[in-house]
Amino acid sequence: MPVTIPNAFVQQFDTTLRLNAQQTESRFQGCVVDRGTITGESFTSNRLGTIDELEEDNTRHGDTVWSDIDHDTRNCLMKDFFQAFPIDKADLQKMLVNPNGDYMQRLITASNLRKDQLIYAAARGNSLKKDGSNVILPASQKIAHGGTGMTKAKIIQTKKMFRQNEADQHNGEELFFAYDSKMLEDILADTTLTSADYMAVKMLQEGDVSGSWMGFKWKPYERFDNDGTTWYSFAWAKSGIHLGKGFEEGDVGPRRDKKNTTQVSMAASYGAIRNDEDKIVEIAYQ
Repeated sequence: MPVTIPNAFVQQFDTTLRLNAQQTESRFQGCVVDRGTITGESFTSNRLGTIDELEEDNTRHGDTVWSDIDHDTRNCLMKDFFQAFPIDKADLQKMLVNPNGDYMQRLITASNLRKDQLIYAAARGNSLKKDGSNVILPASQKIAHGGTGMTKAKIIQTKKMFRQNEADQHNGEELFFAYDSKMLEDILADTTLTSADYMAVKMLQEGDVSGSWMGFKWKPYERFDNDGTTWYSFAWAKSGIHLGKGFEEGDVGPRRDKKNTTQVSMAASYGAIRNDEDKIVEIAYQ
């Protein structure tokens, strides 16, 4: 008579939700002017123009001669965002782990990615003036791809443009440069950049360009615009872009209209605007 072995084995459920690799924190938020919490549908950014040297005074007790100075007010419209994940009530009973926290972490990640996208778009796109007109990023602030990838010459030209505009560390600015894996490959493959004369030993050891180098703090970002052959990075001075937050609200709760399905959601409102074209440089590469 065959022996029957009772099936006493149990299935061990995973107790952890393992998140796929992706960017989680905002790379650019701390690199721009944070305007804090915005009340209303928009916020403004005021700019005061430049003046030359004081004019010489050769007339005693003469009349006052006034000089004009440009004023520029820009208007940043806030945008609303929302995303939600459903977790079926029956699924929750079958899991040893409560996924609410991991789902919410993914939504926080999504909100940080959105901030970076808004900052990137503000750097390269149109800036809205209070009178309704748009200000484009001029060609003088753009470096063409020239049929090449990211090169030493382009990085030097970028640094030169900030110096010409008095928008570098000598005028109290923090400079940043966004890079992706394609740029990283070009930089590390350039022997004139990876030699001891041009790059810190620490950078060579770690195979990265993060940190401070050539006057810029380098920020990794893998979501540059491209047309299939040309990618568009950017470098900027911190005061050149402003970011505002209307609200951020995460919520976890049952949906009575969906058989008590748990809904994990995030709602937020953000806005970003370029405040000064002289403090932004677009760099194209192939």
